[in-house]
Amino acid sequence: MDEVVTLRSDVIVAWLSWAVPGLYLLGALLASTSRNYTWSILAMATRGALAIAVLAGSALLWHRGMQGFCVQLSAPPLVSVLVTLLGWIIGDYSRRYLEGEPGQSRYVISYLATLASVSIVIWSPNFALVIAAWAASSAGVHQLLTFYPARPAALVVAHKKFLASRLAEACLIVAAVLLYRTWGTLQMSELARHATAVSALPATAQVAASLIALAALLKCAQLPLHGWLIQVMEAPTPVSALLHAGVVNLGGYVLIRLAPLISGSLSAQTLLVVIGGLTAVLAGLVTLTRVTIKVRLAWSTCSQMGLMMLECGLGLYSLALLHLLAHSLYKAHAFLTAGETVANSLRRAMMVSDALGASRVDLRRRLIALPLAYLVIEASASLWHNVVALPRVPWIASIFLACGLATLLWSATSTRRSWLPRCVALLCLAQLSLGWHWLTSDPSALTRPPSAALTAWAFTCAVGLYAALVWLAHNPSSAAVATAHRWVYAGFYLDERFTRLTFRLWPVRTRPQRSGGFTERVLLQGASADE
Repeated sequence: MDEVVTLRSDVIVAWLSWAVPGLYLLGALLASTSRNYTWSILAMATRGALAIAVLAGSALLWHRGMQGFCVQLSAPPLVSVLVTLLGWIIGDYSRRYLEGEPGQSRYVISYLATLASVSIVIWSPNFALVIAAWAASSAGVHQLLTFYPARPAALVVAHKKFLASRLAEACLIVAAVLLYRTWGTLQMSELARHATAVSALPATAQVAASLIALAALLKCAQLPLHGWLIQVMEAPTPVSALLHAGVVNLGGYVLIRLAPLISGSLSAQTLLVVIGGLTAVLAGLVTLTRVTIKVRLAWSTCSQMGLMMLECGLGLYSLALLHLLAHSLYKAHAFLTAGETVANSLRRAMMVSDALGASRVDLRRRLIALPLAYLVIEASASLWHNVVALPRVPWIASIFLACGLATLLWSATSTRRSWLPRCVALLCLAQLSLGWHWLTSDPSALTRPPSAALTAWAFTCAVGLYAALVWLAHNPSSAAVATAHRWVYAGFYLDERFTRLTFRLWPVRTRPQRSGGFTERVLLQGASADE
């Protein structure tokens, strides 16, 4: 029975590996030869790819469910459905957004080619093909970012992303060479099997894992090479939605697929936890200072990617996959409804203003909210463990969930009528998170827990950021806030240094005649030029 299930799963995977990207590539080819029907071709390609991904992905999950789910097996079909769904929604939005704009055919071709490359990354069974497709997706995004080639700022940002992506791909190529020399294969399943079969990875495999982690950090716009993600607002809004909701998440996805390899390398875990934690905290603080909607969303993405890297470094791959799916859906919706966000933000600002003038009872409530949320999650996890034999949830994962869910109690008033629905929502979301962990966890998998030092660093980042948010909410006018605001607003001037280095080593060539004023503004303002 197991052999039949495995055979059927392999057939579905092989079919999906080429059916979805093949349909996208066919659409790109037709769009290049029939420019009068480009949007109709885009609609048919995206809808067809979504139908294939849903049907075949459901069949794959059903067959593999007989053997038991795990995060590595469930990630490809889930992420494939997510990407095809977003590809259809963002593509339909693009038709309305770009109506009357020149270069629509060029946009459709680049858009479909990017989706095809992302789909190959999702389904490819070979690491070398993953690297090539990942590079191709970066090339497609480059064309989309420069949709308005006469805008110098767009060219500068695309140039910075180009450099970061090429550096990441160089790391991946060296990693592939080291892995092939170590185990004689680049098949993703074989790499995972070899990494799981040994108690300690060979030195070459550990270096390869570290290079893959570094490449993921570069691709996910982690500090200090994050500026390109913040400054892509010169591109059309659907491009921002595709980038933030889909392409930038590929780093976390590749880490999930190579989980046994990454978990076996202390250096790779350290890179992910330290840099990811720093990025999550610093970018999260910068997000609070921003006013422009799209820029605030961009800094939020940078912070969320840092948290995803942190989760992967700690071996919390089930939580990282849930984070990836939820973040993609949220960011796609947020960017595509950015115009409506202004009115919502005004109402939210009034609520925040009222909250800042609240009594000390609000401060106590927010301080109590975190331990209360943690206790609810831990008690629920114990119940799940005793009833359905759910594997023990690491306490650091409960801390992450508690920091996110505790904010549900922030706006509650002192009345029981207000507290009750929020407590119920907290309890229900905790059960959903634990249910996801039960569905995707693999009790038989070899797990290598992170070191105590890395866990302590992750705890400090998560709880420290929560404490900073509570303190800022109740001391918005303090001298310390006023002093730090300039540095936080400017993103701690990290991107300016990278921008200066970029201009020295490989100057960008803009089509319009460049003036010293423009170059000077880019160099001096950097990440602050987005307002």
